[in-house]
Amino acid sequence: MRKIPLIKNEYYHVYNRGVDKRNIFGTKGDSNRFLQSMDSFNTEEPVGSLYQLSFDKRFGRRTSKSSKKLVEIVCFCLNLNHFHFLLKQVAENGISEFMKRLSGGYTKYFNEKNERSGVLFQGKFKSSHIDSNEYMLHLSVYINLNNLIHGLSGEEFKNLSFSSWKEYIEENMESSMCAKQVILDQFKSKGEYKDFAEKSLPDIIARKTQEKEIEEMFID
Repeated sequence: MRKIPLIKNEYYHVYNRGVDKRNIFGTKGDSNRFLQSMDSFNTEEPVGSLYQLSFDKRFGRRTSKSSKKLVEIVCFCLNLNHFHFLLKQVAENGISEFMKRLSGGYTKYFNEKNERSGVLFQGKFKSSHIDSNEYMLHLSVYINLNNLIHGLSGEEFKNLSFSSWKEYIEENMESSMCAKQVILDQFKSKGEYKDFAEKSLPDIIARKTQEKEIEEMFID
């Protein structure tokens, strides 16, 4: 049984990485596939593969835009060998079902593409309950700017890593996956959130570095 119960209408930090810390996104197509899966599998309706979903949509068999979601994705990042989500569970068992579909579907795609077999992710996804507003705000920064925390930039970040950062700071986004208002409603504008995030980032990086150094002290 999961140590932290996943409760409806509560918020959680959900994350996982590749087995043996291997990269799970090798091309831009891989990242796009994962993003597409995040959108298509987030429904209470029974679903099959992305191929089956596209077939059903062509013949008008699905109304996914009007169907109820399993989770609200507040923010996300995909970074080479791992991912982070800030999720609100809006259906009973919604996070577990969403992650089962997402991990299983992407593993099948990745294994077929790369002619491999076996697990891709390091066990079941990890989660922590978000129990304060301060935690939620700083976690949104940690996730949205996770590439900077890990030192990813330039073409490597542009082609293989994605986050919801642009959704949070750019006006008039053509498409949006995230339920951002729980964060943005606490600021006067997207610009104010951007300032908050950029000012918070150095402290977040410092804490992350310190945690890593402490962990390494206990490794033989």
